[in-house]
Amino acid sequence: MNDPHASRPVSGAPAAAAAAEGGTPASAQVSTPAPPEAASAGVPARAAVVGAGTIGLSWARLFAAAGTAVTVFDPRDDLAEVLAALTADAGLPEGALTRASTAAEAVDGVEFVQESGPEEPHAKAALFAQLAEAAPEDALLLSSSSAIPASRFAADLPEAAAARVLVGHPFNPPHIMPLVEVVPGERTAAEAVERAVQMYRSYGRAPIVLKQEVRGFVGNRLQNAVLREAVHLVQSGVVDAADLDTAVKNSLGLRWAAVGPLEGLHLGGGAQGLRGLMEHIGPSFAAIDLHEPDMSAEGMEPVFAQTEAAYGMPPRAEIAAERDRFQEGVLRLRGEPQEG
Repeated sequence: MNDPHASRPVSGAPAAAAAAEGGTPASAQVSTPAPPEAASAGVPARAAVVGAGTIGLSWARLFAAAGTAVTVFDPRDDLAEVLAALTADAGLPEGALTRASTAAEAVDGVEFVQESGPEEPHAKAALFAQLAEAAPEDALLLSSSSAIPASRFAADLPEAAAARVLVGHPFNPPHIMPLVEVVPGERTAAEAVERAVQMYRSYGRAPIVLKQEVRGFVGNRLQNAVLREAVHLVQSGVVDAADLDTAVKNSLGLRWAAVGPLEGLHLGGGAQGLRGLMEHIGPSFAAIDLHEPDMSAEGMEPVFAQTEAAYGMPPRAEIAAERDRFQEGVLRLRGEPQEG
């Protein structure tokens, strides 16, 4: 399952082709800005964000707020207006975000590329072929892919290029959420993995490195498991959508903001930890029935309808604002680094 990355991706199949071919109006071309003098210690001086949807713009905000000069490419017609609004809304210095007319122009002279285009393997393969050819030979080539392993879209790249390609998957929005799943491909060099980890840490993120490629990575596989059980409970009439969310927000959600699921259960076992807990409740947990919900459009219709009734369609803006306010509050409480 994907994150809700694609609220505004590089944009469907036509835009994916445009991204690969570098097709935007000539009026979009501007020069690359000089690196800011007051860049945060340790952060790269220059970066490119390719794909200015929800995730790409959030990445651009994070990088620019830390002092990196960010060049952004997307074939969308309103890119200049979007970047100007982001600059104003985030309080970024003028020139922190620069619009590029092609993907090749965007990656000229950068230290890393963060791609956030359509979640489609062929489009990514075409785009990464172009990025590998145009970017500096030592630039990291990172994808925000929610589920597609790097080995799949780097399969046809030369060895030297494939060695620098890997996934850097965030949670939405990455300028707030600290996690980045660093997922090397089959031919990714160990040195590139270490550089990516250090780079994300320099932006105050919390990267983890997956030891093997698996579709959906870690976060989305956990999210998928919870979604399937949530859908089953609503479809079965056990609980309605709003009450299910109330249950999570007032129990597991609060707990998981402080500890992970295994850590929480380990604490729940007292002196005997997880082993002791499972001795007591393991048989009961094992007896809980598991079902395969109907995830088709028809089967999901009651879940869609209840969710839309509870939260609006489109989702009410104040819900997202409250989500971000709460998440930022949790991070402040935890003492996590915040956006500059």
